[in-house]
Amino acid sequence: MLGKLLARYLGPYKWYIVGVIVFQMVSVIAALYLPTLNAQIIDQGVAQGNIGLIWQRGGWMLAIAFIQITASVLALLLAARAAMAMGRDIRNAVYTKVSGFSEREVNHFGPGSLITRNTNDVQQVQMLAMMGSTMLVMAPLMAIGGIVMALRQDASLSWILAVAIPVLLVAAGLIMVRLIPLFREYQERLDTVNLVLREQLTGVRVVRAFVRERVEAARFLVANTDIMVVGRNVGSIFVLMFPLVMLILNVTTTAVLWFGAIRINDGTMEVGTIMAFMQYIAQVLFGIVMATFMAMMFPRAVVSAERITAVLNSKSTLEEPTDPVLVQPSPGEVAFKDVSFTFPDAEEPVLANISFVAPKGQTTAVVGSTAAGKTTMVNLIPRLVDVTDGAVLVGGEDVRNQELENLWSTIGYVPQKPVLFAGTVATNLRFGNEHATDEELWAALRVAQAEDFVADMEGQLEARISQGGTNVSGGQRQRLSIARALVRNPEVLIFDDSFSALDLTTDARLRAALWKEFPDTTKIVVAQRISTITEAEQILVIEDGRVVGSGTHAELLKTSPTYVEIVESQLGAEVS
Repeated sequence: MLGKLLARYLGPYKWYIVGVIVFQMVSVIAALYLPTLNAQIIDQGVAQGNIGLIWQRGGWMLAIAFIQITASVLALLLAARAAMAMGRDIRNAVYTKVSGFSEREVNHFGPGSLITRNTNDVQQVQMLAMMGSTMLVMAPLMAIGGIVMALRQDASLSWILAVAIPVLLVAAGLIMVRLIPLFREYQERLDTVNLVLREQLTGVRVVRAFVRERVEAARFLVANTDIMVVGRNVGSIFVLMFPLVMLILNVTTTAVLWFGAIRINDGTMEVGTIMAFMQYIAQVLFGIVMATFMAMMFPRAVVSAERITAVLNSKSTLEEPTDPVLVQPSPGEVAFKDVSFTFPDAEEPVLANISFVAPKGQTTAVVGSTAAGKTTMVNLIPRLVDVTDGAVLVGGEDVRNQELENLWSTIGYVPQKPVLFAGTVATNLRFGNEHATDEELWAALRVAQAEDFVADMEGQLEARISQGGTNVSGGQRQRLSIARALVRNPEVLIFDDSFSALDLTTDARLRAALWKEFPDTTKIVVAQRISTITEAEQILVIEDGRVVGSGTHAELLKTSPTYVEIVESQLGAEVS
């Protein structure tokens, strides 16, 4: 998973990686040559009083050190550019993929998990790419080159390396084996923290209204403590590595000094040689430590790559048809043909055997008790979810055979919960039509009964709207949401209980203006208030996912007990 992800998204920046490799090789070669020059200064310069050699070799050391630093900086700069660009591309890919998900896929992963996968998980892969592109070159070159150069200095002490290196590798391997499951668990705990926090921020008003602050705080504390415990376990294993490395390095250095001192005393080794040998040993162990550090990052990046790939490889149920229909034979008409819908793993269908036709220019209303399936039914029209049986036709053609953008361009949808985006009134309204003029925006606001309050706002169409539209009231959000749908001037308008936040007077004025200004537009209205739909040409009564009544208001009062019950509950004696 990780290899394929890196190959796909790091591949376009291969020349950056080539540059990193070249500069790292230059840096390592320079670093390997410095201890040899240092040994020459000590043995041939200081010991023999050769001042000229000291200045000469010292000058070379300064020049090589400058080259090493420059090469290292350039390598890190190129690695950072490649890794950051790769992270950007992965985030874009995940965002694009999630944007094409239906409600089914979003619920499968969970919004909190999708956010984590597109932020923290991408960051883990990005960090591995940046560190790996530098360390994967430096670590082996430093370790192998250090061994070669140490053997050139004195082969008789090489047995110390033969003992120290395997010990360090075994210790690092044991630590890695323990870290892999912990990293996977940590990411899952992070998902839970994001989920709990997101729910609490979204439902903060409900939490306060029901005085549930302490309960929710305790719930967050549990999730937070869980991730803390896993993180502590990760950290406790992680910190073992550095004392272990220092222990092995110090023991190795002590052994070199001990046995090297014996050889110096015997006259078979010089002081500069033993100092160079110690520096090469440090470089060898440093290379192994870098490789180990990379190996520690690897398990977490593997887990993150699996989670990212799971999203990218997910097959959305909202697939574009291979040969899409671009022309609708009956524009504006909506028809359900024996439609059924069942959520994944559900025992009973939400909708069953629903059939009706909403003719062009007419109003079709949908009423029913809570959880009867009204919202699910209208969500099938713009293909937010797909039917499990039957067919939904818009413009005389199955929605599954139509190009999604072409289908959506013919539909204006006002959701049950109005959603506004951070920006201005104008930018929100132009979601419906980015090329709409100011006059068209005001015309839509006028029909939606939002002209007055927008005109009173500072800046009017350029008045600021905060994230989620929290700086306007619920009714104002609803009217702006309706105006946004009207700006599109669609052939089909869907109102999913969109008038419930309006008072009766505003509701009546809005419907009167809507019916007058959009006479040829098919209107499908999900409503709770009977007064909203009494003039509809067709009313569908939904109960337990089935149509139990169909007709006009007057007809249903005579033929549908369920409809009569709903009307009586709202209008009481007025019905009789």
